[in-house]
Amino acid sequence: MDRAAERPLRADARRNREKILAAAVRVFTEDGLDARFEHIAKVAGVGSATLYRNFPTREALIEAAYRNEVAQVCEAATELLAAHPPFEALRAWTRRFMDYASAKYGMADALRAMAAEGGNPYGHSRDMIEASIAELMDACRRAGAIRSDIPTGDIFAALAGIALTSAGPGQRAQAERLLDLTLDGLRRTA
Repeated sequence: MDRAAERPLRADARRNREKILAAAVRVFTEDGLDARFEHIAKVAGVGSATLYRNFPTREALIEAAYRNEVAQVCEAATELLAAHPPFEALRAWTRRFMDYASAKYGMADALRAMAAEGGNPYGHSRDMIEASIAELMDACRRAGAIRSDIPTGDIFAALAGIALTSAGPGQRAQAERLLDLTLDGLRRTA
């Protein structure tokens, strides 16, 4: 195995990579398959060579950007639980999930094109997201804040349905109402 590939990135290289991934999501969301590497580099504030050094192909960039979005939404579960009571953390996380779904919606053409060429940008994303939901729901159950008869998979399905119908541009208000409706149904009644 290449030793350079095993070495952690320097702080500046890590920041550049993060800026590139954030810019890629934004540009692919706005421009779809017409997104140009040069424009992504400009939005990220890095040179084209830096972008190509990190992501030599469009597919590598699309997959990394998507996986980064999944990782961020999943990491948010633990962070929110550390900062808020469990039900508030769950509520805040569902909003972050919608942010993720909106980015995925915007990148849908690029992700579909990649999948059509044999790539698998989705990998283990469903498992990772369900694990985050389970972490939040378990904390809520321990706190007595939610019903105990609703499986994690049902909440995932509800969130996926809301994302499918309400993740598009201009639909955030509807998504917020549907999230509140779902969460209100999950609350434990005395």
